[in-house]
Amino acid sequence: MFMTKKPYHQINTGIDLGEFINVSELRYDGRKPDQLRPVKVTRDFTINAKASVLIEVGNTKVICAVSLDENLPGWMRAQNAEGGWVTCEYSMLPSATPDRSKREAAVGKLGGRTMEIQRLIGRALRAVIDLKKLGRRQLFIDCDVIQADGGTRAASITGAYIALRMAVDRLLEEKVLKCDPINEAIAAVSVGICKGVPLLDLCYFEDSSAEVDMNVVMTSSGRFVEIQGTAEEQPFTKEQMQQMMQLAEQGITELFAIQKT
Repeated sequence: MFMTKKPYHQINTGIDLGEFINVSELRYDGRKPDQLRPVKVTRDFTINAKASVLIEVGNTKVICAVSLDENLPGWMRAQNAEGGWVTCEYSMLPSATPDRSKREAAVGKLGGRTMEIQRLIGRALRAVIDLKKLGRRQLFIDCDVIQADGGTRAASITGAYIALRMAVDRLLEEKVLKCDPINEAIAAVSVGICKGVPLLDLCYFEDSSAEVDMNVVMTSSGRFVEIQGTAEEQPFTKEQMQQMMQLAEQGITELFAIQKT
């Protein structure tokens, strides 16, 4: 059987995905349906942020950096809201995809997809942190995709948590924070159905051909922040959803172990 580990933009996207799934249930990059792409995390990838990581999930690469700001956003001051804040900005470099995309700064506004993803990342991280324990300050999390091959939002959430954990540990050591505001870990992964086969952690080639695409964000206590699933062709059944959720929980459990390491 023909196998390739080339990036998706080097593959003829006219090839039917079904050609890469044989009786051994291996995918075009050699993975089994329930197998994550290789994950690599480089700590302190940049030097100016309070903490940063480069997370690589297959060919998807995202820099996640955390910065401290002792000022609160204006809306919190106006409402006299208690505690601090955690927020995120997400962006994709023009060269992150095969066809260069325009910088959103050049266009003059954020795209709908960018706004959706950065709000999701912010929601996910705020779900596992006690904002009152932050004090009157905020943490900025920047997620910059330098290479995209599917699953950028999932990789951003998973990497952003690692950077946030590192940043909080350092703020505790520096006595800036008096107690740990993080309640538990959080991670995310994509799942989907291609040619009737439930798959874990879709790369772009699979995602673009998927009949169902789903993103799952879960905490280490087994609770969910977001489950976003969409059928591209035929509606999916309850049984198929359960299969995808089982794959997602399995994959996220593996990601929690990587985060701890």
